[in-house]
Amino acid sequence: MNGADMNDPMASKPAAEPEAQNISSPGAAQNGEQPHDAAGTDAVAALEAEKLELKDKLLRTLADMENLRRRTEREVQDAKAYAVTGFARDLLGVADNLRRALESLGATGQDGLDAKAKLMVDGVELTERELVKTLDKHGVKKLDPLGQKFDPNMHQAMFEAPDPTHPKGHVVAVVQTGYAISGRVLRPALVGVSSGAARAEPAAEEPPAT
Repeated sequence: MNGADMNDPMASKPAAEPEAQNISSPGAAQNGEQPHDAAGTDAVAALEAEKLELKDKLLRTLADMENLRRRTEREVQDAKAYAVTGFARDLLGVADNLRRALESLGATGQDGLDAKAKLMVDGVELTERELVKTLDKHGVKKLDPLGQKFDPNMHQAMFEAPDPTHPKGHVVAVVQTGYAISGRVLRPALVGVSSGAARAEPAAEEPPAT
């Protein structure tokens, strides 16, 4: 080191460090916000939308499960109620034949029959009552619409005739007994329907006096 360097007071001072540059964006400095705030807001909004979508799917799934449960219960009840439908329909012919056998006796009934014949008739009546009772036990009811208003859901009209004793549209005759099972028609009753009172014939006009 020479003498000039030792006598120079500036030579012993270290070089000044450059000032640190402010690299933050002007907008962020002015608003006091960090750059990642906007991204965080978008993420929260996306999570909220996803939550609402999942909630909607859950509610729909619960509603579908409830509808399925109700439908299954209804199908099970229907299966129990109508399980004997085919068997009961086959027995209706037996009931019809028993009824025809009893009606063949006519108005006199058992009058004039010997003891053995009366026992046979009693047996047929007992069999018919037992059959009807058994059908009724399993939900099969006889339809006896005589005197009732005609119902196309339960009855089938075979004819229409004037009848002053019954209002128009009421059943005046039962051609064949009907049956229903748990409120559903198993076989409609074949009936005759009243058309009301017969119209009176107009009185004949008297010829003018001569």
